[in-house]
Amino acid sequence: MFSVYDPHAPKRTVNVSVNGDLLNKARDLDIDFSEVLERALIEALKEKQHERWLEENRQSIKAYNEHVDACGVFSDGLRNF
Repeated sequence: MFSVYDPHAPKRTVNVSVNGDLLNKARDLDIDFSEVLERALIEALKEKQHERWLEENRQSIKAYNEHVDACGVFSDGLRNF
């Protein structure tokens, strides 16, 4: 499986705005902001890449499904179930 990003890329500093109460509660529980942000960004990136792939391949998927509906799949004559 391939990675959606380079995990060895250098870290960069960013400025973000966060709800003050949320920030305070997270600090009280010693939550690692960088780790949480990175995990959330990885999941968001995967989701967006998946959506993009589906959109880019929508016509091919539709054509394949239509072909299977009309002709079946290559193994239809080989299966015993």
